[in-house]
Amino acid sequence: MIDYLKFYINGEWVDPVTPNTADVINPATEEAFTKISMGSKADVDKAVAAAKAAFPVFSKWSVEERIALLERIIELYESRLEEVAQAITAEMGAPITLSREDQAAVGTSHFQATLDALKNFEFEKEDDGAILRYEPIGVCGLITPWNWPMNQVGAKVAPAIAAGCTVVLKPSEIAPLDAMILADIMEEAGLPAGVFNLVNGYGPEVGEAMSSHPDIHMMSFTGSTRGGIAVAKASADSVKRVAQELGGKSPNIILRDADIAQAVYDGVIFCMDNSGQSCNAPTRMLVPNESMDIAIEAARKAAESLKVGDPLDETTDLGPVVSDVQFEKIQGLIQKGIDEGATLVTGGTRRPDHLSKGYYVKVTVFANVNNDMSIAREEIFGPVIALLGYDTEEEAIDIANDTEYGLAGYISSNDMDHARDVAKQIRAGQIKINLKSGGQKVPFGGYKQSGNGRENGVWGFHDYLEIKAITGI
Repeated sequence: MIDYLKFYINGEWVDPVTPNTADVINPATEEAFTKISMGSKADVDKAVAAAKAAFPVFSKWSVEERIALLERIIELYESRLEEVAQAITAEMGAPITLSREDQAAVGTSHFQATLDALKNFEFEKEDDGAILRYEPIGVCGLITPWNWPMNQVGAKVAPAIAAGCTVVLKPSEIAPLDAMILADIMEEAGLPAGVFNLVNGYGPEVGEAMSSHPDIHMMSFTGSTRGGIAVAKASADSVKRVAQELGGKSPNIILRDADIAQAVYDGVIFCMDNSGQSCNAPTRMLVPNESMDIAIEAARKAAESLKVGDPLDETTDLGPVVSDVQFEKIQGLIQKGIDEGATLVTGGTRRPDHLSKGYYVKVTVFANVNNDMSIAREEIFGPVIALLGYDTEEEAIDIANDTEYGLAGYISSNDMDHARDVAKQIRAGQIKINLKSGGQKVPFGGYKQSGNGRENGVWGFHDYLEIKAITGI
């Protein structure tokens, strides 16, 4: 077993100030496969000092120099895609095909989308008798989650560096290895010492130390709403900028003019991707009441078509969920769904019968759910979907918006004009019509308690930039 006990600070792999290790657990085996060091405030102080020292020079790099840097990073990252994919499968249980085709590949997509945006971004212009300049905000603290680890690392690191900022990254302690591979890539790409720094650790120690640090000028956090609130509170005393991408409980409205059976089937398959561990998963499916029987059978068929098992098996559709804590949380919410009177269509509590170990969850469908039930209100973050009925389209829209979250929404319809009209009425940051994604150049972020700020492409630049107006010219 190879351990990963160093942090990347000021261009070097260094030991933590105080030795303190934690196991990284493979969720398919429930066994530790490596160890990492857990940092402290002292490690954060070192990393921030390095980033602060590097900022005056790096922030003045020309756009052409930053373009060349991103091109080198992309080339090196591409050469290590398989290594990144294997790390993600081991640390958080994504099926290896998903890791290769999406989890690891999205890192390239984010850096490429950022590169394209950088080539066309206007950092200075004259407007209304003033010079308007976009300038890098400074040292940025980045905290990323375990569910799509490289997706969120790429969505933060790429625009921060492209904007001319320096960064301190705290990846999830549950899934840290892919980010450590990226640190190697940054070094090989020739990034100046101190521009990119990585410290592993727990949120209440390392995350809090970053958020409250007076020399960090901006915090970008992706994770739970509870975690985002903690970051915002800790950041308040230094009045730093805070960007957050938090939880979700996204609705998928199956309109009457859709092919009900096909839309339900496709919606269930889409929702269960990554074992349901996506903040924008369409976990509340709204179907016309008169079509509920059709929807139930289509949902059952979709759920029971999915193969749950060994993530290293290329025929596996769903691997385990990430941890014992997450497993038990999901089990509790499935039981609540049963106890509160929802119809269990398929799935249920505990592991699938053919699996004796690993944090595997049965693919679970509930029907006849009302929007007051726990499974309709709480973010489950597992392979569980709830079917809710509606009588009128207005009622469907009201149910869709009746949530504290607003990260994403989904509309299924065969009438594009109708779908667009409904999409405009959903209070969420991104609406997918017929499950079609816009890729890494379309803004992503939430309304309400799903956060603030936007990531992806040119939209991801703005959180890392200050606008300066020079008048009297």
